[in-house]
Amino acid sequence: MTDQPAPVDDAAPVDDAAPVANYVIRALQLFADYGDQEAIVAGDLRLSYRDVRNVTLSLAAALHGHGIRAGTAVAMLVNDRAESAPLHLALHLLGCRTVWIATYAPVRDQADFFRLAEAEVLIYSVSPRREELAAELVRRVGPIPMFCLGQGGRGPDLLTALTGPPPELDLAWAGPSPESLFYTGGTTGQPKLVHHGQAFYNMLHMIAAYYLSVNEPPMRFLVGVSFTHVAGQMPAFLTLFEGGTLFLLEGDDPADFLGMIERERITSTFLTPALLYQVVDHPAAKLADTASLRYLNVGGSAASPARLAQAIEVFGPVLRLVYGSSEAPLITDLPFLDHDPDHPERLSSCGRPFADSRIEIRDADGAPVPAGETGEVWVAGTLLMNDYWQQPELTSQTLVDGWLRTGDAGYLDADGYLFLVGRLTDMIITSLGAANVYARPIEDVLASHPEVKTAAVIGVPDEAYGEAICAFVVRVPGATVTAADLRALAEVELNELYAPRDIEFVDELPLTPVAKVDKNALRQRHRESRGPVVPAEHA
Repeated sequence: MTDQPAPVDDAAPVDDAAPVANYVIRALQLFADYGDQEAIVAGDLRLSYRDVRNVTLSLAAALHGHGIRAGTAVAMLVNDRAESAPLHLALHLLGCRTVWIATYAPVRDQADFFRLAEAEVLIYSVSPRREELAAELVRRVGPIPMFCLGQGGRGPDLLTALTGPPPELDLAWAGPSPESLFYTGGTTGQPKLVHHGQAFYNMLHMIAAYYLSVNEPPMRFLVGVSFTHVAGQMPAFLTLFEGGTLFLLEGDDPADFLGMIERERITSTFLTPALLYQVVDHPAAKLADTASLRYLNVGGSAASPARLAQAIEVFGPVLRLVYGSSEAPLITDLPFLDHDPDHPERLSSCGRPFADSRIEIRDADGAPVPAGETGEVWVAGTLLMNDYWQQPELTSQTLVDGWLRTGDAGYLDADGYLFLVGRLTDMIITSLGAANVYARPIEDVLASHPEVKTAAVIGVPDEAYGEAICAFVVRVPGATVTAADLRALAEVELNELYAPRDIEFVDELPLTPVAKVDKNALRQRHRESRGPVVPAEHA
C-alpha cells in the first residue's frame, strides 16, 4: 500500500440494481485469473484461488438450494476459518444481508444482535462451545432455520457441498444488493449495527486495482482481527482482490505472531497499540526475522509516541498508522513511520486522508475551525456507512449532509495531518473554570517516561472541580518511578491542570475483546475500590 491511494472521484458508477454488478461476480472472475496462486492459509490448510472460487460457488449453490435468496438476513456464529471469506462471498453473491455475531460476546448480547439485525437464518461452526451458544441463542430468539459448518450439528452441514465437483456460476443466483451489518458498541456501550452496502466492497476492488496499477506487490497479509469487524474484513478482501495471500492467526501470542511473520514471509499485518506493545516487549521481537514486513499497520486506538519509537527501533520504518472506525473503516493513514527530525510531532499524528476521504474539524455548532484548533472530526467519502440499521434517529445525529460525525476530538495541522486528542466522551471537565482536558496528551506524556510501559487516563467524580484526572500506569519491571515523579513530568510537559490527581500503578491495563484499553472497566475499578489509588501529592 502506498501513501497516495487510489483516486476514485472519476471511477465509473456501479449500477447496484443490476445483478451482473454484484461485486462477488467480479471477485470470482479475478479468482479464476489468479488460478493456482495461494489465497488463504489457515493452520495446515492452504487454499488456492481456484479452491476459494470453487468453495464460494459450492456454498452459494447449496444455500440457494435450501431456499436462501436475495434479501435474506443471515447471522453467522462462526470462528475465523478458511471457509469464512468464501461463505461471506457466497451469501453476498445471493444478495443476502450478513451479520457476523461476535463469538466472544455474552449470549445475551448475541441475541440482541440477532434481533436488531432482523436475522432470519443462523449459520454456525460445529464445536462443543458453538453448540452450546447456538442452543442458547435459539432459546432466546425462538425457532430459526439453522445451517452448520461441520458434522453433527443442527441443520444441514454446508461443508458437505464441498465434497463434489463445484458448480458453474449461475447468474440467476446473483442478488442485486448484498449488505453487511457490523456490530459496534462505541464508547456508550449502546449496541449499534453499522450498515454497509455494496459500495464498500466496490471501493475495495478499486483500491486493490490501484495498488496493482502502481506495481505495489500483492500482500501476504497476516490477519488476527475477526470477520466480525470491518477491520478484519477490509484487509482480508483487499488481499484477495489483489491476488495476495491471506494468513489466519489463531490467538494473540506474540511469539506465534513473530514466528508466522518469519516463517511465511508476511509483508503486511495489523495490531492494536496494546498488542503492538506486547510484541515489542516480547524477547522474541529482537530475534525474529521480520525483514519481509513492508507494513505493520497500527490502529484501533491511539498509540503512544514513545512506544511507537521503540517499535521503529525493533522493526524499522515499516509502521503504518491507520485511523478508522466501523462507520468509516479507513479515514487516514501515515505509512513508513520513522524518526523525522523536522517533524518529531508526527509520531502523535494519524496521518492524512486516505483515498477520497475528506476531513473537517468543526465546533459544537458544526462550523469548521482553523488549522490547529481542536474540535470534532467530521469525515466524508466513499467508505462511509449507509446508516445505523433500524436506528434512524441515531443515524440522523451521526450522518449530517453526507458527513459523518466521528465523536473524536482532534485538530489538523497546516500540512493536513490529523492529530487526535481523545473521544469527546473522554473529555475531562475539571478546575473551577470548568476547563476541557483530553486524555491522550496526558497518556502520551506519562508513557514517555522510560520506566513506564503504558498509561490510561480517565475522569473521575470530584466534589470541588466536577471531575479529576485519574491515571492508571503500568511500569517496566524493576521501575522506581513514583506517582509524584509522573505528576511532576505532566506539569513540566503540559501544565498543572493536566497533572493527574490520582495515579494507580497496575500490572496491566484491562482490554476489550478487540484489544483496546477498556476505560469503562477502569472507571468501574475506581468506583469499587478507592483504596489502592495513590494520591500523587502524597506518593
